[in-house]
Amino acid sequence: MSQQNDFPEDKKQHIRRWRLVLGQYADHALGKVAFNAGELKLERTLDYLYRREYQRRGMHQEPGRHGSLDASQLTAVNWLNQARKLFPTSTFERMQSQAIERYEISSFLSNPEVLKSMEPTKALAKTLMNLRGRMNEETRDAVKTIIRQVVDDILRQIENTFRQSFSGRRNRFRRSLIASSRNFDWRRTIAANLKHYDPQRQRLVIQTPYFNSRMQQHMPWDIILCVDQSGSMVDSIMYAAICASILAALPSVSVSLVVFDTLVVNLSHLAHDPVEVLMTIQLGGGTNIAGAMHYCEKLIKNPKRTVFTLISDFEEGASLSQLMACTERMNSQQVKILGLAALDDEAFPVYDRAIAQKLADRGMQIAALTPDHFAQWLAEVMQ
Repeated sequence: MSQQNDFPEDKKQHIRRWRLVLGQYADHALGKVAFNAGELKLERTLDYLYRREYQRRGMHQEPGRHGSLDASQLTAVNWLNQARKLFPTSTFERMQSQAIERYEISSFLSNPEVLKSMEPTKALAKTLMNLRGRMNEETRDAVKTIIRQVVDDILRQIENTFRQSFSGRRNRFRRSLIASSRNFDWRRTIAANLKHYDPQRQRLVIQTPYFNSRMQQHMPWDIILCVDQSGSMVDSIMYAAICASILAALPSVSVSLVVFDTLVVNLSHLAHDPVEVLMTIQLGGGTNIAGAMHYCEKLIKNPKRTVFTLISDFEEGASLSQLMACTERMNSQQVKILGLAALDDEAFPVYDRAIAQKLADRGMQIAALTPDHFAQWLAEVMQ
């Protein structure tokens, strides 16, 4: 191979970039690359994390050009701070998640100070939820703080949409031209439209009719959220917990929150606090949708004013016949049955389409929606 000093500058830069991508094990092919001070920082930061990929493959660790990279040289906290400065936000967040999830750097999971210095992203919260059982008690508060920050950020994004969707539902009822004549407020309608009186025809032109909504206000809705907590549903359960907390704060709405795998856990008493819900659930395990639906059947008090929402990938691990029979029973009682295949911000639908179709044939409405659209859908169902 030719000496790199003989290459033009753009060629040298190209080689340096490939060396940063490939790591120190490319030295035998590329030769000793001459990094400047800034590139050395990049190389050291990348090597701290991604040398573990080579170690996992049984490759011998070569001595670094900048000395040992053990904890005494570059601690996890220092690595986080340096990586945050050196890389774009999206790149840093991906490296942060890989450090915990893929490379399982123990100091990230056992040191509260390290967790406090991490960027509170949704990806990080999901990773920590999956690995929560491997942490000690000292890190619990730090993990809870990260999850709360992520939850608060999501709440700010979707809470107004939820409230506006349900506020719009009530407003549409008040102004509806097809509302029952029993709800027509003739006194208010005449008073509000006197200015439109036509003296020539001696007629009152009604431009804005008004209807009472007293009957609606005294008939609350029961919403049952039944959430699959298998490992693949981490996105969905995060958003389900947040949606439950918003719904729990709405007037004339009673919320039940049930999570399940092969067992069923009723978290309705925590529905107002999504952080506690996420700190309580145990992701993983099998899937018994029929058992969860049978449990939720017992919670139904007023079928015609109940919305049952199953949030799952519909990959039933138990009895399909019992699942279908339970769906048919709910439908025959006029319970409004919804099946939500995705509840994350991308609404990427990953679910068993065959089982979903069978559920739809028995009266369950199936959709894959973002939280914003779920709010609108739920409000329309409760018309």
